[in-house]
Amino acid sequence: MLDQREEPTRDRTAVELFAGGGGLAMAVRRAGFRPLLLNEYAKRACETLVVNGAELLEEGQAPYVPAPGEPCPLVKGDVRKVDFEYLRGRVDVLAGGPPCQPFSLGGVAKGDEDERNMFPQMFRAVREAEPKAVICENVRGLLRPSFKPYFDYILRELELPFNERKEGVTWQEHDAVLGQRIKEEDTDLSKRYRVVMTPVNAADYGVPQIRNRIIIVAFRADLGVDVERFKRLVKPEFSEMALIHSMVTGEYWDRHAVPDRVRESVLARLPKTLPVTDGKRPWRTLRDAIAGIDGAEPLPPVPVEWLDREEHKLGGFTDHIGWPDARIYNGHTPNELDRPAKTVKAGVHGVPGGESVMLLDDGTHRYMTVRETARVMTFPDDWILEGPRGEKMRQLGNAVPVLLGEVFAKAVADVLEEAEGRR
Repeated sequence: MLDQREEPTRDRTAVELFAGGGGLAMAVRRAGFRPLLLNEYAKRACETLVVNGAELLEEGQAPYVPAPGEPCPLVKGDVRKVDFEYLRGRVDVLAGGPPCQPFSLGGVAKGDEDERNMFPQMFRAVREAEPKAVICENVRGLLRPSFKPYFDYILRELELPFNERKEGVTWQEHDAVLGQRIKEEDTDLSKRYRVVMTPVNAADYGVPQIRNRIIIVAFRADLGVDVERFKRLVKPEFSEMALIHSMVTGEYWDRHAVPDRVRESVLARLPKTLPVTDGKRPWRTLRDAIAGIDGAEPLPPVPVEWLDREEHKLGGFTDHIGWPDARIYNGHTPNELDRPAKTVKAGVHGVPGGESVMLLDDGTHRYMTVRETARVMTFPDDWILEGPRGEKMRQLGNAVPVLLGEVFAKAVADVLEEAEGRR
């Protein structure tokens, strides 16, 4: 929940923009950062944040700095109308995932010409709040050749956010100025950031889902953060090779009671020789997620007669509701239980395609429940999602997997602590 509970020894603070259903906000909170402000535009996502502990501000009400133990204020609406000046000098981490539609393969791909591009608002928040660190998640589409020049410009903007682009100046013109300023290296270090961009697959971080993204982290240069240590801290600890190894040795199957034919079918598709272990932990699978990872209780099966959109309170879990009419066809293939799930997507109007269908051990298939999807995104079972099914799935598809965000947020906390301990 987003209300305040156990506080770290040092009062670390955070601001979350484009908070959505709360994945990255929860990750940052778990890493020990106390939230000072949340901002989100979507109505249902705001309802989710409120039911999980945020305090919605009335329209026109000025945000305030909550004391430890107080709920985090939520500003609903356009981030362009939020003033961050009152937070100057108070923020350790500014986090957010600017809307990705301008850059995703599923979007219109207009890049910086798309009015939904909210990176400029992230940079404005940096200028006004001057956080010690920035965490930004986005889609791999930014690395596509057609967008790579603009993405490089984004990184340079984050390195020198106080060199603001003036009205009427093209991004190419501004980029040239930034490139020259970076070479000169005479900028006030408190106005400059050291930027680390990391391409990630969430499965490599313990998330039971194939989800390729980029995470951009920036540290204020005057803090003297050990960037190389940060890079070491965020190296992946899970791998597909380790999953294959655990299946071939039988360790994986020891955790799951499955029919012999299912195990044999999976093993038949794997290499005949035992792969050399890489010393990492096995990728987590959809079956792992349903059985429960990190101490979670198993989710009960959904009986075929309960694929009826009705809340039957299966095992007492919320949102574990069967949905009818799942289909499989070319280009719309289901998730396999013994692989990480496919990328959870928001889809059109919150309705994803084959990413939300799962193939069962008996050969039948059904839609994943919202709770199963939330587990694939590593949300805890007590996290409440508001709205109809489509809106809940949209929030999950747009979220940052909690475990992925937590790895990066904890690494940021560690290197900030070390840097400040040396001062």
